[in-house]
Amino acid sequence: MQLELAGWDESWANEFECHKAAGLLPGRIFNHNRHAYSIYAEAGEATAEVAGSLLYRSTNSELPVVGDWVAFRLYAPNDLAIIHEVLPRRSRFSRQAAGNAVVEQVLAANIDVLFFVFGLDQDYNLRRLERYLVAAGESGASVVIVLNKSDCCSHVEERVQEVSATAPGIPVIPITAISADSVNALLPYLNPGRTAALMGSSGAGKSTIVNQLLGTARQEVGTTRESDGRGRHTTTHRELFILPSGGLVLDNPGIRELQFWPEPTSLSNTFPEIEVLAQSCMFRDCSHGPDRGCAVQEALANGELAAERWRSYLKLQRELRYAVVQSDENARRNARQKIKKLCKDVKRNQRRF
Repeated sequence: MQLELAGWDESWANEFECHKAAGLLPGRIFNHNRHAYSIYAEAGEATAEVAGSLLYRSTNSELPVVGDWVAFRLYAPNDLAIIHEVLPRRSRFSRQAAGNAVVEQVLAANIDVLFFVFGLDQDYNLRRLERYLVAAGESGASVVIVLNKSDCCSHVEERVQEVSATAPGIPVIPITAISADSVNALLPYLNPGRTAALMGSSGAGKSTIVNQLLGTARQEVGTTRESDGRGRHTTTHRELFILPSGGLVLDNPGIRELQFWPEPTSLSNTFPEIEVLAQSCMFRDCSHGPDRGCAVQEALANGELAAERWRSYLKLQRELRYAVVQSDENARRNARQKIKKLCKDVKRNQRRF
């Protein structure tokens, strides 16, 4: 196949130039199932595994994921390909992996646009949308919000306005995934060579959207529970598809939890009105509590700022700070020192009285 169909361009060719002398070949990962990878290559599709040397020197987040461009070696036709290098990523969407270990999990690499898919049923949740937007802040990809199941909602325009107010400047597209004509509204974001990734809860309709874009039922779909609009995980692994339009789309399993991976992420893009208000506070280090001259508290009192929006801002801010502390040994050390100092101050004050 032509690598251009998988998104290869002159910039990727320049990145790969240093690997030619070693006899390596370029390819893009389109499927990952446990330890086996499937890659698009010039000679066609190939099954691959990671070289031991790459496993040894790489962290979990540096190992290949779906969407990555890699340099691999194929010793003979129909042999197992061996991945030796991962080309530097242009973009990535990450979260902290589930569990107690502080480990980055890259959900999608080298994507141009993130489609955040929400169902206009019980899946509709503005607070969850804010979380997704914060997580996407440092991904390097643009965002489009897709409101699926518009045929099940009697006040679609109201929902679109709510989402637009929550995510100013971001395209919001209501669709009905069971209609091919409706899903075609996403095609302007899927020009040849561009890669999109679908993110959302199970049951939001991601796999149905992929099937419509492909024009065939490639992805298994399931029903949703009436009680909460959630579905079971019919998509169990990530897979990249080349569309008839020339674009590419990455389907993901439903996201149950999205813990932040510490990045120099700011909340300013997701909560621009709060950041603007904070600049109007009387004191630069305002804690936004009941202090005199706090513009945020004044906005809350007069209804200019919604209370639920402010609570969400505080919650996500705490989570970001906690994520940084958990992942950064220096930050953890500083936090412990502050706690020790606080305890000493408390004991000192207790002795005085």
